[in-house]
Amino acid sequence: QAQVVESGGGLVQPGGSLRLSCAAAAWLFSGYAVSWVRQAPGKGLEWVSDISNDGARTYYADSVKGRFTVSRDNANNMVYLQMNNLKPEDTAVYYCAKDPLGTGRGQGTHVTVSS
Repeated sequence: QAQVVESGGGLVQPGGSLRLSCAAAAWLFSGYAVSWVRQAPGKGLEWVSDISNDGARTYYADSVKGRFTVSRDNANNMVYLQMNNLKPEDTAVYYCAKDPLGTGRGQGTHVTVSS
């Protein structure tokens, strides 16, 4: 049984928006910060965003700052990534994980930004 399940990806035109969701087992994320990372075709994992265990602090890579917003619902063990003004360079598989290295990530959700 998967411990982490990412969803919400898809094909979107440049300038469009998507909201990614991450459902996790309570023991995996309870009390922990959560990271979003991504892997573009042919490239390594790239850190995108962090959110603290209580959701009070958020951090973003420069490449997504001002366009992406991370949030969490601890009562339901969910983490979200709202992505606005998407660009072709945002095309990647997106994962939520326990840390910026991608530890504990799921199968990911594909995001394709193309006209």
